[in-house]
Amino acid sequence: MHHWNRQRPSGMPYHRYRPAHERVELPLAERAWPARRITQAPLWVPVDLRDGNQALAEPMDPARKRLMFDLMTRIGFKEIEIGYPSASRLDHDFVRELAAPGAVPDDVTVVVFTAARDDLIDRTFASIEGIPRAVVHLYTATAPTWRDVVLGQDRQELRGTILRAASRMARLAEGRPVRFEFSPEVFNLTEPDYVLEVCNALTALWDAAPDRPVIHNLPATVEIATPNVYADQIEYMHRHLDRRDAVILSVHPHNDRGTGVACAELAVLAGAQRVEGCLFGNGERTGNVDLATLALNLYAQGVDPMIDFSDIDGVRRVVEHCNRLPVPERHPYVGDLVHTAFSGTHQDAISKGLAHHAKRAAELGVPPEQAPWDVPYLPIDPADVGRDYQAVIRVNSQSGKGGIAYLLRTRYGLELPRRLQIDFSAVVQQATDDTGAEVTAEELWRLFHATYVTPGERFPPGPWRVEEDTPGVHACTADLPSGRHLHGTGDGPLPAVAAALAAGGTPVDVITHAEQPPAPERDGSAVAYVEARVDGATYWGAGLAATPAEASARALLAATARAEPRSTT
Repeated sequence: MHHWNRQRPSGMPYHRYRPAHERVELPLAERAWPARRITQAPLWVPVDLRDGNQALAEPMDPARKRLMFDLMTRIGFKEIEIGYPSASRLDHDFVRELAAPGAVPDDVTVVVFTAARDDLIDRTFASIEGIPRAVVHLYTATAPTWRDVVLGQDRQELRGTILRAASRMARLAEGRPVRFEFSPEVFNLTEPDYVLEVCNALTALWDAAPDRPVIHNLPATVEIATPNVYADQIEYMHRHLDRRDAVILSVHPHNDRGTGVACAELAVLAGAQRVEGCLFGNGERTGNVDLATLALNLYAQGVDPMIDFSDIDGVRRVVEHCNRLPVPERHPYVGDLVHTAFSGTHQDAISKGLAHHAKRAAELGVPPEQAPWDVPYLPIDPADVGRDYQAVIRVNSQSGKGGIAYLLRTRYGLELPRRLQIDFSAVVQQATDDTGAEVTAEELWRLFHATYVTPGERFPPGPWRVEEDTPGVHACTADLPSGRHLHGTGDGPLPAVAAALAAGGTPVDVITHAEQPPAPERDGSAVAYVEARVDGATYWGAGLAATPAEASARALLAATARAEPRSTT
């Protein structure tokens, strides 16, 4: 071990477990998949209504199933696994519901699932009577541990069981609009030569042809290895399957190691044409592969995902309702916080990136939603999936001036000068350090107002008057509650106010001054910002008023009041 790595043995019994290469033969020595690119979406097949449903503590009732099915067809899925009709009455009845005329769109194929048992196959075929297009999906576990411990059959005995079931399916499908799918469950732990032998036998038995292809679906039922191992296994099958142009090579990754998405993407590079999974990854144990993440990963690479996630929050609401499970806040693309930055450096980069994007769109003469996207920390434009920008930047104790300025700009139209951003960020930092909580845009506004605007409001509008007596010359008069009368003149509103303050014994130098015209975000008020030097120290003030000139005067009064709260009263 390197001297810089001071980790020590954990004491956990890791010796009880075998690495993948000791559990299954990995035959592929040369591989082509690392050099390939994904340039088009595979066929996505959601299994939420079967595999996802059987993983729910409270399975979907018919109404929820129908709501989920309708969502899937609406956003563009064309092949949908709808249930395991021989396993439960609920699944059987739902399949029968979809057999009603017009229940399934003309371009959608449904998939039903069955084990290799005669009575279950018969019940499955009875359930799809009247459905215009269906795939009957036969599955059997094929890995050695499953053969020995669960099924009690050797390789040849299990092969015979599978082929007898497949023959029965072929007889029942005669003259019907039915295609076939086979899953050697736990494919990734099964000997490659055995999987190939069984799959090729089924391809021949079902007489696969390009216009009536057979689906061979190769599941990583329980993840056991790094994703590259699964890709090697898929490429081996891709190279050696008989009648390759008549076979749809499908994958069904689970997520036991947390790498289901990577397994699916590498499998597509290795030759897979079809991917089974669930919307947002629901499924047994750690779940099925997440189809939304896979599709939007392609989208972020400039590839059409072929599924419409432009209202991803609407999709999430349906899925959460049907599954009775929340989607985590950090879930890719759809979680509440996935487009949100709290870190100050991230916020600054995003704020600048959004401004640059708007400028570039204007230069190209196209709307921002059509301009090429290249904004730091945001892999896709949140607007493309139906999100607005209000939650892109949120403020807590980790945030900086960029995020604070972004929220005030987007919500209230405040364009804070840079030095005011720095000054206010220290105020916010203190507030958030005290509470440890997030600060909303509304709370930021109240804090900004109390810090920079309220001090100037101690001067009532009447006693402080700024008027242009002669062209180019402004006069400021003030009648203070103490009975004092102040007067000053200057070549603008601010110099006149500064002169009046100096006459009252408070010399003020204006360092920075900025104005913004009235805006609806501020209830029609103009806003001004003033940085002033008072007794050798600098202070910021802000003013809100009907006109920029009046707002500027109030901003200077606020800065002065912050320096010496009682000197001008």
